[in-house]
Amino acid sequence: MRLEFARGPADRLETLHPASFALVMATGIVALALASHRVPYLPALLLALNVLFFVTLTVAYGWRIVRHREAFLADLRNHNRGVGFFTLIAAAAVLGQQLLVQLGWIRGALVLWGFALLALVAITYGVLALLTVQPDKPPLAQGIHGGWLLCVVAPQSVSILTVLLAGAGALGATAVPMFFALALWLGGGVLYLWLMTVIFFRYTFLTVSVDDLTPPYWISMGAVAISTLAGSTLVEHAALSPVVTELATFVAGVTLLFWSIGSWWIPMLVLLGIWRYLIRGLPLRYDPLYWGGVFPLGMYSVCTYHLAGILEVGFLMPLSRAFMLIAALAWTLALAGLVASRLPRRSAAESSAG
Repeated sequence: MRLEFARGPADRLETLHPASFALVMATGIVALALASHRVPYLPALLLALNVLFFVTLTVAYGWRIVRHREAFLADLRNHNRGVGFFTLIAAAAVLGQQLLVQLGWIRGALVLWGFALLALVAITYGVLALLTVQPDKPPLAQGIHGGWLLCVVAPQSVSILTVLLAGAGALGATAVPMFFALALWLGGGVLYLWLMTVIFFRYTFLTVSVDDLTPPYWISMGAVAISTLAGSTLVEHAALSPVVTELATFVAGVTLLFWSIGSWWIPMLVLLGIWRYLIRGLPLRYDPLYWGGVFPLGMYSVCTYHLAGILEVGFLMPLSRAFMLIAALAWTLALAGLVASRLPRRSAAESSAG
């Protein structure tokens, strides 16, 4: 067995993947993981980069709609690519968390919260409705994958930012936003159970090839990791709402359940990665979807950190630190792959001459 590396293809505007905003999600959560463990300088650097990434991708996608409207509309109707638009919601919410936690900039976080909330409504009921009414749908084996769990990540990210803004006094009376955040958290948790049942059936009982296990299958863990963080955030701010205070024990218990599910997934996902890249020999090459694999690693670090706090189980802190390092390494490798994919390629004649 030998791990092979290959250079990935460069993104083009026409084929820019709807899930490209996972770059912002991954960068943001790695920064928050580093900040949680008080790593100096790097969180600020990643925040600056993330603002650049978010603005660049937003402009690129706006220009794609203008220049390649048909390709954009085709993505909206595509069961494989359409759910990638949910990364826009999570990216805005995670960047909002960075602005609030790292800079204390309430106004900037509030703007991103409003944008994420509007996008959540538009994409949830726009994309999913379009996919529902499509006359020609792919079979389950081709239509469902781990990326569908972005439908869970999006509302959970909005739930977290809602609670943080409520705690900062940015949303006025806290009872309503806290109840809204609680409802989003519960709804996202149930949505995970629905989708994971279908995904688990697809992977376990239908034929799986190396091409089926794309990087977003790590979102199987990432979706419950962010659900863990959302639940932990609610418990940390329970005093803002009588309803959440009354349900705090229940919320903490379900939060631990989510963390346990995410922890169960990690060895399985590692084994599937070994099968894909070492046993079956698929080259490891850059793909923008790999950011969907970096995000769960950083999220597991952050959610474990906060879970250890609300349950007062300090023995989980070394696990959080370990995944902070793993996520930072994965982010660095993914960024190196992104940069390499944008470098000029040597022609076959130049390669043979060299």
